[in-house]
Amino acid sequence: MTDTRIVAVIQARTGSSRLPGKVLRPLAGRPVLGWMVRAAQAATEVDDVVVATSTAPGDDAVADLAEELGVAVVRGSEADVLSRFVLALEETDADAVVRLTADCPLADPALISSVAGLWRSDRTLDYAATTLVRTLPRGLDVELASKQALLTAHEEAESFHRTHVTTYLYAGKRSFRTMGLVVQPAANDLRVTLDTAEDGALLDALVAELGDRPPAWHEIVDLLRSRPDIARINAEVQQKKLADG
Repeated sequence: MTDTRIVAVIQARTGSSRLPGKVLRPLAGRPVLGWMVRAAQAATEVDDVVVATSTAPGDDAVADLAEELGVAVVRGSEADVLSRFVLALEETDADAVVRLTADCPLADPALISSVAGLWRSDRTLDYAATTLVRTLPRGLDVELASKQALLTAHEEAESFHRTHVTTYLYAGKRSFRTMGLVVQPAANDLRVTLDTAEDGALLDALVAELGDRPPAWHEIVDLLRSRPDIARINAEVQQKKLADG
């Protein structure tokens, strides 16, 4: 590690409109949030892990689980997720934060470290991510924002930018220095996030094949390419639009 401090912030809440309580759903006997915490802790370029949840009573269970998992918790506005990230930034004295979402349990620690490493190699970057040009399956997203960029977004961002945390950094009125990570061949037609019952069934099938461990992104892609029967389980699920929250 260097003198810069990168903190992984996992946003998590129980109030999903499509699949309430999804972050607490068991996956191979381990809560989905537990999968994400484990992956973030295994990322060698991450110095600390924080769960950012809301102050809504329904999210008491998220905070309790995070504490059981041995990670810090910050709680703030349910709708203004950006403010929760700023709270985590301030409480951990981070120089940059990696944004992760708890409904993506198959996150790859090496991929998290790769994005964090992009920023460590060039700290003039405001934002580094796998999503600027999407080539990975939905559900393996990794985003990093520098402290100053996140604070600027917090001061200026409005509307859905506050719900989606990072959109102001690549689609707002101000120009930020950004860098993207892409993989080839592209696999962005695949989906390994958890937002519907079909998504859950696919994750169950993947974990049955891959085991109870954080898989590498290419293992997931290779398995889904070789097993179209698994890939078909959630092939018809449509990703919600950003403005839908």
